Amino acid sequence: MALFALRLGPLLPASPHRRRILRNRCPGRIVASNATTPVRDGGAAAVVWFKHDLRIDDHPGLAAAVAEPRRPVVPLYVFDRRILAGYSDKMLELLLFALKDLKMALKSQDSDLLVGLGNAEDIVLKLVKEVQAGLIFTEEEVEYRLRNVVANVESSLSNGSFSWGSSPKIVAWSAPLYDYKNLKEVSTSHDQFLKTKLPMATPLAAATLPALNLGLDTGSVPTLEELKGFLKDSRTPEDNWVLLKNTSARSILKKMLSQKKIKSNTTLSTTSDDNIEDITMDSGTSGRKIINSMFASENSLEVRGGTDITLDALAAYLRYLEGTGNASWQELHDKVRLAETRDGASFYTLFGPAIQLGVISRRKAYNDTIQYEKDRNAGFLSPFGYSTPTVKAAVDAICLMEWYWLLALKSQVSAEGNYPTRIWRWKGYLVQYTFVGNEGPAVLLVHGFGAFLEHFRDNIENIADMGHQVWAITLVGFGKSEKPNVNYSELFWSELLRDFIVDVVREPVHLVGNSIGGYICAVAAGLWPSLAKSLVLLNSAGSVVPNYSFVPLSEERRTSWLSRLQAQLLLLFLRSRVEGILKEYYPTRTERVDKPLVDQIIRASYDPGAVTVLESVFNFNLAIPLNFLFDSFGGKILVIQGMKDPLTKSEASVTMLREHCSKVQIRELNAGHAPHDEVPDEVNTLLCEWMKQIEVKPALEKTKAI
Repeated sequence: MALFALRLGPLLPASPHRRRILRNRCPGRIVASNATTPVRDGGAAAVVWFKHDLRIDDHPGLAAAVAEPRRPVVPLYVFDRRILAGYSDKMLELLLFALKDLKMALKSQDSDLLVGLGNAEDIVLKLVKEVQAGLIFTEEEVEYRLRNVVANVESSLSNGSFSWGSSPKIVAWSAPLYDYKNLKEVSTSHDQFLKTKLPMATPLAAATLPALNLGLDTGSVPTLEELKGFLKDSRTPEDNWVLLKNTSARSILKKMLSQKKIKSNTTLSTTSDDNIEDITMDSGTSGRKIINSMFASENSLEVRGGTDITLDALAAYLRYLEGTGNASWQELHDKVRLAETRDGASFYTLFGPAIQLGVISRRKAYNDTIQYEKDRNAGFLSPFGYSTPTVKAAVDAICLMEWYWLLALKSQVSAEGNYPTRIWRWKGYLVQYTFVGNEGPAVLLVHGFGAFLEHFRDNIENIADMGHQVWAITLVGFGKSEKPNVNYSELFWSELLRDFIVDVVREPVHLVGNSIGGYICAVAAGLWPSLAKSLVLLNSAGSVVPNYSFVPLSEERRTSWLSRLQAQLLLLFLRSRVEGILKEYYPTRTERVDKPLVDQIIRASYDPGAVTVLESVFNFNLAIPLNFLFDSFGGKILVIQGMKDPLTKSEASVTMLREHCSKVQIRELNAGHAPHDEVPDEVNTLLCEWMKQIEVKPALEKTKAI
């Protein structure tokens, strides 16, 4: 018995002409938002290609597909390794739960979900020819990798030959929370966006599908082990690093301290030296078996299943303060207490994966939340805030996710800035980055606190022009990347860098970081040395500790009302004085503090979640000594120090480095805290000379060996 109906052999890398399709979109492509009117075509059927929209409820693409009477509608899901890249085992398991429920929901209407395994472009083309489809409905994507997959499908269709004539068209749809008319006119300033008071879009009713009577072998949803086996078999040599993601930064650090017999304020979670992992705490339930559980396991905190299960869980979440005699609702209430590591953090922990998979739409979750709030208040919304903390948590989280999705989508449909903006999803959060250069060693540029990838505005292209592939990332919590309600720390961001190098860059990089970005680079290089060719610190945070014998590790702490108040006051102060503060950081060239730089910093300060990020300042514990991280890395290190930095005592820092880090090379510049932006030409020259020196040595050694 074949496991998959549409398995088409091994995955193949996209050809160059397909990769270029992102810039040269298929002319037959249609973009529809909330489409419910019939979309006509020359073919006999419509394919609905599910990706991150695993539902029938509030599905504009499905609604548009069934709007044309008597047209066969063929639902399809493709297990494409590029779409599943970055999924943890937990997310894969939740995906399978959602697909099984979607398949059951479709079968209840005499339809079904076709399941394919392989390259989406091959599977879609084969299915289109088999059912003579004229339209393919699929959700508009913001992630670069997924947009590339869709572009490959477009190219495959445009280059194909079809017995009924013209090539099928792709209808890209979206389900925005806000009812805007033109995305290009939507402001990127959250403050200005709120002032426009856009109406909220109404969720669509669940679509009714026609019976699927095409004689197709629809295939079955695989087991988790079968899916993991497929992904393992389709790995390329570059994917071998994926295993590095299995162990947390905290676990590796604990193991390193233990091996070097350095005292710490924590002990190892497990006695295993081969697989040090933080032990997941028990879920807190009594251990009883709950019938029809909303969770995959007793220890799981993520709601699993399809639309009905998730909406039932949402109803239970909103009614957390009311109590319940329902066993499954009580189980969810137990999970809320475990997931509420910060005020409001429980919503994303419980429902984030379901929203990411599209089991429910953001606007459906918002609509049900607001309706519950109105029911509690005689049909009205109070101007003084929401009546329960769970309602506030849900509204805040949904609106935050929607805002960063809008920013991400807008960056893909309209040119912004000097560099192409790409989107990567990390742990469900949208991260912005850029890539410039065609060949040469890879360089990853990491900004400091409050900045963004554009802070390297005069470094990116110049370094690329000197023969490098340049990557620059905006860390989670900054710029136009998502600012979720999480505990921010140096270990959190170091794992982000690790996963970015593993999943996106896919080769060792020269790690270059400024300020706290430099410290995060040092942590990443120290914990995962194989990922870094060299380490370059630009006025880095952190300190050198002679003869370190004790390294305290930061603990995740619940923030207090005081720290939140302090963050709000600090944010107001920084907004009012941002230009003056920046000029102090640029003592030799204050003219570099121009309007675009100031405007971008102020814009980001109004983003939802900005206060949460600023709260982390009061909890930072950059206690891991730089010299400990340098020793752990063991590679080449360059420190570029602006000697007029008002934030650090540059003379003392350089002296400590020379005394206790003899292998570190140091270059002093007549600049302040951000030398890469204040004197970019000098920094670019130093960086390229440094990387040339690093790259030449292996080449010489290889030549001698020959």
